[in-house]
Amino acid sequence: MARQARVLVMANQKGGVAKTTSTLSLAAALHEKGQRVLVVDLDPQSNLSMSQGIDVESLQDGMYDVLVKALPISDIIQVREIDIAPAGIELAGAELALSSMIGRERVLQRALEPVRSRYDYIIMDTPPSLGLLTINAFVAGQGVIVPVQCEYLSLRGLAQLTQTLGQVREHLNPEVEIFGILPTMYDGRTMHCREAVDVLIESFGDVVFRTRVGKTVRFAEAPVQGKSILAYDGTGQAARWYRQLGREVLERDGAWNDDLDRVRRPVRDVRPQSGPNLRLAS
Repeated sequence: MARQARVLVMANQKGGVAKTTSTLSLAAALHEKGQRVLVVDLDPQSNLSMSQGIDVESLQDGMYDVLVKALPISDIIQVREIDIAPAGIELAGAELALSSMIGRERVLQRALEPVRSRYDYIIMDTPPSLGLLTINAFVAGQGVIVPVQCEYLSLRGLAQLTQTLGQVREHLNPEVEIFGILPTMYDGRTMHCREAVDVLIESFGDVVFRTRVGKTVRFAEAPVQGKSILAYDGTGQAARWYRQLGREVLERDGAWNDDLDRVRRPVRDVRPQSGPNLRLAS
């Protein structure tokens, strides 16, 4: 039986915590180490899709069609720097459309099944809410990565997320768990930021990643070019942060070895040609 992809969910109901940036950057770091990676855009804001140069306004088929119209996900996957299942603005109507369906929490799980053998990792970007799209991601996923801004108010939201995840684990998917907590917007010069990380470690222990993602204007510049931070500024500090995160993910999955230190697969440079829908070859 072919190896099935490890399915990770990037989730936090609070916006502005570098969730989309972390989804794409982690995917790029894993791809660089030879992993086959698919990212899935489940956020109606479509920032992940736009970060790969996709024109979401003219997108013909996206995750809305997969979830609501049962279009095979392989029909919408586009070959970009990272393989991506994009979303357009119509995804905003998906939760309402799904709400009347039987088995609505498992729609995404069923949709991903046919492509799991093609990839080593599937990483999903979720909206800043704990609604039906995020619940679908939790049901389909195995591990949840929670980017957390290093401030007190952000830490409080973790309690609600862990409670929701506990309910999903009890009723829908006993396998899903918090895979890691990623401190973002980190500024080690401030006592408040350092104390926030200390609280995280006291509460969650080794679940907190060693990686600390700081602030840089590069994170705002990269999406404008339709690139991950690793493709846009591969020798910069931000790229090093996410390479470290990629290593931690592989270590936690038992997939890291010292030989990978020397592996750096070139960035895949696939540019839009006649339109945004570059289909994945079967």
